[in-house]
Amino acid sequence: MDWRRTAGILAFAGAVQLILGMLIAEFLYPGYSNSQNYISDLGATCRNTCVIYEPTATIFNTSVILLGIFMIVIAYALWREFGSIVFSVLVGLSGLGAAGVGLFPETYGWLHFVVSFMVFFFGGLSAVESYWFVKAPFSYFSVVLGLASLAALAVFGLDMNLGLGPGGMERMIAYPVLLWGVGFGSYLMHEKVE
Repeated sequence: MDWRRTAGILAFAGAVQLILGMLIAEFLYPGYSNSQNYISDLGATCRNTCVIYEPTATIFNTSVILLGIFMIVIAYALWREFGSIVFSVLVGLSGLGAAGVGLFPETYGWLHFVVSFMVFFFGGLSAVESYWFVKAPFSYFSVVLGLASLAALAVFGLDMNLGLGPGGMERMIAYPVLLWGVGFGSYLMHEKVE
């Protein structure tokens, strides 16, 4: 089996389908604000009470679970291709977090917080770690995207949103890693890594 190509196909497809799933869910969510609403609000919105909008929740939760499953398979494929336990574990933990976001929406409280942190933190680290497995210039873009995501996570953790609102700041964490996933998938599908 061509593990590199398999990982590339799944990384590209997983990231693209989540981006499209998020967009569709946002369009269908009444009054959704990219600035004020968290991404996970698409699965369930919990403040004082919890509200679930359909079909938004089903679309988002299914899409993020699918990404998580793909990432777990990608982690195995990367281990088979590159033999790196560190890289594979980082991708796998991010995948577990992604699947967890869909399986445990905001209605699960602290558990949702934990899996959300996992996908963001290990996703950013995965992008940085990929530096060792891809060629320049993509290796540099990978590091920049990973560090941008991790820096945004740190700022978000300090309860600062830099005028973007909580949803906007959360997107500064998620989008760099999703864009890296599209690029990384494309790279693996077409570039033979030596």
